[in-house]
Amino acid sequence: MKKAMPDTKYIVILCDGMADDPLESLDGKTPLEAARTPHMDAIAESGTVGLVDLIPDSLPPGSDVGNLAVLGYDPEQYLTGRAPLEAAAMNVEIPSDQTAFRCNLVTLENRLMKDYSAGHISSEEAAELIAAVQEALGSEAALYPGVQYRHLLLASDKLDPAETTPPHDIMGDPFRKHYPSGAGSETLRGWIERSWEILQEHPINKERVDSGKEPANSIWLWGQGKAPAMPTYPEKYGLNGAAVSAVDLVRGIARYAGLEVLKVPGITGFLDTNYAGKAEYALASLDGDDSVDFVYIHVEAPDEAAHMGSAEAKIEAIEAIDREIASRVMEYARARGNVRAAALPDHVTAVSTRKHARGAVPFAACGQGIEADATEVYTEAAGAEGRRFAVGHEWMDWFLGASSAGKDR
Repeated sequence: MKKAMPDTKYIVILCDGMADDPLESLDGKTPLEAARTPHMDAIAESGTVGLVDLIPDSLPPGSDVGNLAVLGYDPEQYLTGRAPLEAAAMNVEIPSDQTAFRCNLVTLENRLMKDYSAGHISSEEAAELIAAVQEALGSEAALYPGVQYRHLLLASDKLDPAETTPPHDIMGDPFRKHYPSGAGSETLRGWIERSWEILQEHPINKERVDSGKEPANSIWLWGQGKAPAMPTYPEKYGLNGAAVSAVDLVRGIARYAGLEVLKVPGITGFLDTNYAGKAEYALASLDGDDSVDFVYIHVEAPDEAAHMGSAEAKIEAIEAIDREIASRVMEYARARGNVRAAALPDHVTAVSTRKHARGAVPFAACGQGIEADATEVYTEAAGAEGRRFAVGHEWMDWFLGASSAGKDR
């Protein structure tokens, strides 16, 4: 076990997909550089910045890979698929002879993947649509409604070998080019196509079209796998911890890691999430009779904005994280003293392509035992001048004071 430093509180602000490339529309700046972030800059100014390579060459850039790595787990060892992580968050047990698939509700139009989120359909509408698809599939598969467009399907593990593609990676592409392929794929393609007749004529979708919203006119299956076996934070670092997220994927990782999943009202996984509530509930968990020593505050909004192709929305999300979360974290850290705080993304999500991308991401960290460098701002460019973690899952060891991993430039 790698022991964390005693008598220290740890706070990680995970800004999903925040890293990006320079954009002409922002005069050559990234959204992070263009955003006003005085509180994340304060983390950098009072501590250090650097880069961390969270996505191994063998794996695709995604939140499953990135969040596992940030939390200190080697994704090449522990990632069995995205869906099993989400199943854990939904308290869905995966039988030994079955595999779990992520089941998106999507919008297909003119033979293209128009929207991976069906216009960010509400959870209430989605639950009715998923129930209708379940009725059509009967005993062939079991569907479980999740949050907004994110759902789960359990089926025979004979379908596990099929190769599948995340819908957010093929926005604007002909969807049939990215159909499931290989062993078991014929069944998966059949279920996708059977969902069309059910969803196209559903009253909810007719109402959405009439009101100018995207219809959820298809399911899309991907990210399959079986449950992983991971050491918990008490076992790995000697820490009790908690996590806040609106996303089943991150809540599932948290459960496998032995972190308490805090229930916060009004969190949505989108731009309208309850940013302040995330910070307040997380920081409250660090004190009191049942206090924890580590909190992980995950915010999905920057990633969703980038998938929309909107630099303005991404800047809005980054500034909301800084204003509502980083400000409260820094106030808590200054008042308490024995705190380490950090902010970082889990991967790059490029506004220009609306897709996840490879590349090292910047982190800022400050607090007890972290020596301040000369950096005054938190940006991708500033990170490139600092400490570099070529093995992403070693970053958490360093942040918790359990190792001296990383290389100074």
